[in-house]
Amino acid sequence: MKTPAHYADAFQMHRAALQDLYGMLPDEQGTFAPWEGGMSFIGLADHLAASSQRMLGRLGEEEAPPPILDTSGSADLPSARSRLQESTENALLTIRALSEEDLSRRVTAFGREMPVAALLDFLIQHEAHHKGQVWMMARMVGVKPPMFVKLG
Repeated sequence: MKTPAHYADAFQMHRAALQDLYGMLPDEQGTFAPWEGGMSFIGLADHLAASSQRMLGRLGEEEAPPPILDTSGSADLPSARSRLQESTENALLTIRALSEEDLSRRVTAFGREMPVAALLDFLIQHEAHHKGQVWMMARMVGVKPPMFVKLG
């Protein structure tokens, strides 16, 4: 059975690799998007920061999720990196504070009830999905990404 520590470790493996890649990106590439209307590096970092906060906000007892981090979006890549770091710290604190019993507690998310464990699985899958986009985009601007997860 998965534990809160397992979920925290899985999230951190993906997010740490993502943060490493964001550290490799040239600041002037922050607005690069692979197609017109696609999310840029800045947009993806902001999206992942905000969505992790929103999903984890569903773990509380309140009916509505907490407000998203500053919805204006990051002004530049250094700001997006900071926002991603802040959301990472908050996510890990939230996940690590869960008990094993919390994992089976049901919450409402995406218009349906689900166990907290299912929401955490979704969070990690969402992270991996968008991280793959960032890996592809990095190669498009000439940056060779690190390993797709950060081990240990």
